[in-house]
Amino acid sequence: MTTAAPVTAAGTEPTPPATARPRRWPAAVLAGAGALWLAFTVAHLALSGRWWLWLAVDAVPPLFFLLAPLALGAGAVAVRRRRRTVALLAAAALLLGAGQSGVNVRRWQGGDGPAPPDALRVFVWNTGYWDEGGETEALYRSLRDADADVYLLQEYWYEKSAGPTPATLDRLRAEFPGFQVVVAGELVTVSRLPVLRQVPLEPAGLPPAVAGAGDQWRYKTLRTDLDLGGGRVLSAYNLHLPVQLSPEHGPFDGDFYRVLREQHAQREPQWRALARDVGSNPHPVLLAGDLNTSPAMGDLRKLPDGLRDAGHAMPSLYPASWAESAGWPRWWRLDWALASPAVRVHSYRFGDAGGVSDHRPQELLVSLGDG
Repeated sequence: MTTAAPVTAAGTEPTPPATARPRRWPAAVLAGAGALWLAFTVAHLALSGRWWLWLAVDAVPPLFFLLAPLALGAGAVAVRRRRRTVALLAAAALLLGAGQSGVNVRRWQGGDGPAPPDALRVFVWNTGYWDEGGETEALYRSLRDADADVYLLQEYWYEKSAGPTPATLDRLRAEFPGFQVVVAGELVTVSRLPVLRQVPLEPAGLPPAVAGAGDQWRYKTLRTDLDLGGGRVLSAYNLHLPVQLSPEHGPFDGDFYRVLREQHAQREPQWRALARDVGSNPHPVLLAGDLNTSPAMGDLRKLPDGLRDAGHAMPSLYPASWAESAGWPRWWRLDWALASPAVRVHSYRFGDAGGVSDHRPQELLVSLGDG
């Protein structure tokens, strides 16, 4: 016997309980998030490296450009409604943003083959205000342990006290007898090879220097032409580009935007001077240092033409050089090494900062090829 459905006093069927209704809000939230992230990715590609205000957004960890669309894609699997919409938004964001993620997709290339006997060991490091804070012995121990032929060092100055003093430079020379020591502002190049030429790049159009900054403000690139013997010359560029923002000011502080604009005004002439000098240099080039530029930043487009990232010789899938300390996660690669086609990179890695600096050192093994 069939039982009639219960009716209300008005003669209509009762409303199903709320738990029986399909939930629409998770799909709507995912679709909205996917649209926003895709829009952000497009805006980032269009504005990064072109608009000074976007320097603040450039601080986003590069890995987010991979993780965010993957998370959206996973969410699409869990919902029924708008699944295709969410999946397409995630796929588009991944396609556009994966190249900004900092993932080292060339790690499987394994470098440029076995190193010849005359290959050079190059050690590149932002030393973290040299040895300020009682780190002298640890600093020199790290330098000695590197056992390099060429050292490209940055931040040869102190943040909170006077120095370094002439005695500091004497100590450096004593630690590396037989090496040439070249200093320009905060940049120090120490070379076992003869230095044929030394040129601190002088950018045109720099804003007025802050009080007491001196050469540390002016010189952010030091070029040294090294004699490898047999008529071979390698131009080593030692870089430390200005940081783009100050963590001392938040986005609700007017000084935050003043610093952004000032740092942009200081960075741009340095990029131009670097591209101009490398473009007119007839020698093979190794360019390395702290660029204060992550893989997600459009400023990488301003690097001189014809150089390739040494990452193809690095085993790490996600190479990150900052922050080694100071309580920040190690999510950013700010330190780079790039070379012209004639420079073969046999190995490349980020080393241990030994508690001296918040940047990891770069260690390379390079030689000159035929190209």
